[in-house]
Amino acid sequence: MNNTREVEVVVIGAGQAGLSSAHHLRRSGFEPDRDFVVLDHSPGPGGAWQFRWPSLTYGKVHGMHALPGMELTDADPARASSEVISEYFDRYERTFDLRVRRPVDVRAVREGSGGRLLVETSDGSWATRTLINATGTWDRPFWPRVAGQETFRGRQLHTARYPGPEAFTGQRVVVVGGGASGTQHLLEIAPYAAATTWVTRRPPVFREGPFDVEAGRAAVALVEERVRQGLPPRSVVSVTGLPLNDAIRRGLAEGVLDRKPMFDRITPEGVEWADGRRVPADVILWATGFRPAIEHLAPLRLREPGGGIRLEGTRAIADPRIHLVGYGPSASTIGANRAGRAAVRDIRRLLAAESVPG
Repeated sequence: MNNTREVEVVVIGAGQAGLSSAHHLRRSGFEPDRDFVVLDHSPGPGGAWQFRWPSLTYGKVHGMHALPGMELTDADPARASSEVISEYFDRYERTFDLRVRRPVDVRAVREGSGGRLLVETSDGSWATRTLINATGTWDRPFWPRVAGQETFRGRQLHTARYPGPEAFTGQRVVVVGGGASGTQHLLEIAPYAAATTWVTRRPPVFREGPFDVEAGRAAVALVEERVRQGLPPRSVVSVTGLPLNDAIRRGLAEGVLDRKPMFDRITPEGVEWADGRRVPADVILWATGFRPAIEHLAPLRLREPGGGIRLEGTRAIADPRIHLVGYGPSASTIGANRAGRAAVRDIRRLLAAESVPG
């Protein structure tokens, strides 16, 4: 039985980027279920936020930007961000009648017939004229490979499965990673752990003063240039540096944020450097970031030799039917909002051009 359904646009993912795109489709006259569908593999609204650790309260969230058309107001900063933002996304989906289909796993996107793309999912297939990919990075935690990793007798886990600081009570913890998650984990864990060690591949860069509009544009431009060259994107945060706030200052003064260079090997009992230095450990926590979750696009062969997908704005250079929103320079929450609007504007032009005879 052929259960392939036809639409003009398929949106994959219902996080910030996917909901922003769906909102702009709706505003442009596209009807959900008739003209477009939003497919999301998560169990409920909230995008990746619903999986964040309980100790990440809304007050600790850096730069959560409101979705277009509805502000997030009166949120309790002491509540878990997973609860606050999931509730907000749920209200948003219902207010704008976006009819997100979930849980739906997108298994592959490949060339279909009649110039359409075929989106194969756990809930049948969709034939679409255009595609907005808004799958983010949460499903692809990056685990570096280090010699001896498989011999470690303790526990290894990634930020994606961080359970909160109490789980490390009385343990010796090595935190790997120089981003915001790594520093947050260290500052939380230190009062509970027997000992903490901070390890990063490169020396951390702390940013003094406010992060103004010009600094933001410069950071986005650096990420954008990599995407233009077809290189894998770095996160916007990776080029902004770490804000030197009161919590970071305390961590530096107390020695919690005493950074050590990356170790050379992992032993059964801990980590070791080439010069013979050793640190015993019960836990290695990898706060080493994420990679774009785009394996389902592999049949389309969009990747460049450099490993990334080259974009013009949000449009894939290799296939103008495909837009990546929340990828590279649009990975921030405000960037995702703007990119969703730009992608829909481009899609409208493409579909209008295709409908003009001869």
